[in-house]
This record gives sequence, structure tokens and C-alpha cells, in this order.
Amino acid sequence: MLTGNLQIKNGKYYAVLNLKVNGKRKPKWIPLGLPERGNKREAEALLNHLIVEYESHGEGKFYPTLSEKGKLVTETPKPSEADALFADYVQAWLKMIKSTVSTATHHSYRNMVNARIDPYFRALGVTLGEVTPTHLQDFYQKILDDGCKTNTVIHYHAVLHRALLNAVKKDIIARNPADRVDKPKKNHFEPGHYSEEEMRLLFAAAKGDPLETPITLAAYYGLRRSEVLGLKWDAVDFKGKTISVRHKVIETTEGGKCLIRGEDVLKTKSSVRTLPLLPVIEDLLTRQKAQQETYRALFRSSYCTDYLDYVCVDQMGVLIRPNFVTEHFTYLLEKYGLRKIRFHDLRHTAASLLLANGVSMKQIQIWLGHATFSTTADIYAHLDVSAQQKTGEVAANLYDKRAAGT
Repeated sequence: MLTGNLQIKNGKYYAVLNLKVNGKRKPKWIPLGLPERGNKREAEALLNHLIVEYESHGEGKFYPTLSEKGKLVTETPKPSEADALFADYVQAWLKMIKSTVSTATHHSYRNMVNARIDPYFRALGVTLGEVTPTHLQDFYQKILDDGCKTNTVIHYHAVLHRALLNAVKKDIIARNPADRVDKPKKNHFEPGHYSEEEMRLLFAAAKGDPLETPITLAAYYGLRRSEVLGLKWDAVDFKGKTISVRHKVIETTEGGKCLIRGEDVLKTKSSVRTLPLLPVIEDLLTRQKAQQETYRALFRSSYCTDYLDYVCVDQMGVLIRPNFVTEHFTYLLEKYGLRKIRFHDLRHTAASLLLANGVSMKQIQIWLGHATFSTTADIYAHLDVSAQQKTGEVAANLYDKRAAGT
């Protein structure tokens, strides 16, 4: 005999029928459209009616509603968004959220959807309403089986959870199956960084290279790649001796074409910061500005004038692409036999060397533009040798003091 019960979500009644599919219990949530307050009797009547109809006709033969007078009515079922392929729903969700997230975030979501989520679930053929925690768990396992780390699974889980949460908020599905999936633990990642000697070798190798300015800015200020390329001349105050980080440049793909975008919205509010213009940076930027003026006069009409506001441009005045920075940095290290690190590791190098030279963790947080102190501490606490030394000295004297007092 078919059984069911009433549940309340977001202040409204749902009928939950305990169906059996292929011998397995499968709860089906049906919105009744009744507010919780003062409608318990009507909700119970609807539940009983649903049980009778399901036992008599099976699923999909009717759609329960209430007439204006509160009487039960049955209609031919209407197409539901829950019946759409999950892969199609996620693609539609991507379009819907485009105006609500940053360009970089949307680009990241779209890459993950197109790379793995869409192909996997489209091949599976499941609808939005059919997605279960088991489907998601199997998808995560597939990612791990492909050799990816648990952090990759965590990123995919975040995207799927957000997409499914949207369906819950719109009452397309009753519950978010991603809430019932066990996420893997975040794998430990220790960023690479150079020593002072290695940085001296890198500076020498980068002398006169197209990446000389990006490398130097990243190494001294710990700027992100997008922040380095987003630096504009109006952010450099040669008189006041300051440099402001308030703009970024990212690279996205639209219709198969690579596009470079400038944005005034950084990763967090703390990322917007004003730092002192260091003498070495002032000298570098003074030479950079003079060099740009020379190239502009030399190449005349051939010189690109679209990026005159930007610091990091090539000889023809074209803004340096983010992907070029990543690719050419790797080439530069290989060319000069330097230890392989990522361009982003120059940010970690700046932090580690500041920490090694006695700068407090709090000041490093501000210098790097981290949103919270915990972010800085989680990444760099293990490098704080001076703090560990002081802790060791205190620990060593604890028992000596106790012994002296006895």
C-alpha cells in the first residue's frame, strides 16, 4: 500500500509520497501550494487524494490543485522545469547568473560546466528532478579517478551546489541533493617560493624581457597576475610616492575568441589597497614610461592607442595578455635553468621573504590584500621561523622555571 506524509518547506505544505521504483523506495515531493498556517486539514485531504490517485492511475496521470472554493481539482500534468535534462538546466543557470557574478567567476563556472559537468550528466540523461546524491558522488569519484586532486572536486561541488540551490529557491525541486553528499577533505597545498638568491637570478634573467615589469611588481608587492596587468598610470603617484591597486585585467573566451577585459572590481574589498612607491619600482616605472613614449613616437600610427592608460604593454602598445604571462614565465625559467615555479608563486615569494625578515603576519595580510588574517596565517604560518623560535625559547624555559621554584 502506498504511504505518504506532509512536510513543510519555506512555510508551505508538500506531500511526500513513498513510491517504489524498480523495487527501491523513491520519495516524491509534490508542492501543494498551501501556506502552513490554517491549512493543515486541506493539506491532509490533498495528501489522501494524491495517494488514491497514484494507486489508481500511477504517476503522471494528473496534477492536483485547489479551486477558488478550496475543492480538489485534477488536471492533465503540465511540463515541469524539473523534467528538463540536468545538463540543459545547468547551461540555462549559467546564462541566468551572468549578471550577478564577476566576469572571472562566470568564466571559471563556464569552464567547469563545459569541461566535465555537461558531458557527464548529458551522457547520463538524468533530468533535474532525478538528480540524486548518488549521481553527484559518482561524478566526484570520476573526477578523482581521472587523476585530479580533492580540491578540484571541492570546486565542482561548489558549482553544482549553487546551481541546485537555485532550483530549490524556485521550488523546482524540494531539496538540494548536494547537501547530502560528503565532500572530500581539502588536500594540503604548499605554494612554491624562491629564496633571495633565486630572486636575484630571476631579476637578472628578466632584465630587458617583456615580463621584466610584471615580474618585478609581483615580486615586490605580491600582486596577483590580474592586478599586475591591471595597473594603470593614474594609480602611480610619483609625487606622493604611492601606488594603488584598484583595477585588474582578465582573459576570457567568448564564441571561441579570447577577449581581454579590464575591471574595477577586485577579488575582495581588501584587495583594493594603496602601497608605498618603492625606489626600485619608481625607477622601473620611470624607465617604462619613457620607453613607451619612445616606441609611440617611433611607430607612430602603427602604435596601439587603446591601452595608453596601462603600464604593462608591449612595444606596439598592446596590453600584455594574462595567458602570455603564464606561458612566457615558464619559458624564461627553462631558458635560464631556474627552478620551476608558477608566476603566482612570486606573490608567495614576496610574503615568505617579508615574513623571514621580521614583518608581522598582520602587515603581510594588508600588503597582499587578503580579506582576513586567517587566510594569511593558514598559508604562511608554517614559514614563520622567528615566531617558532620564540615559541621554542618559551617552551624550553617552562620547566626550568618550575624546577627553579621547587
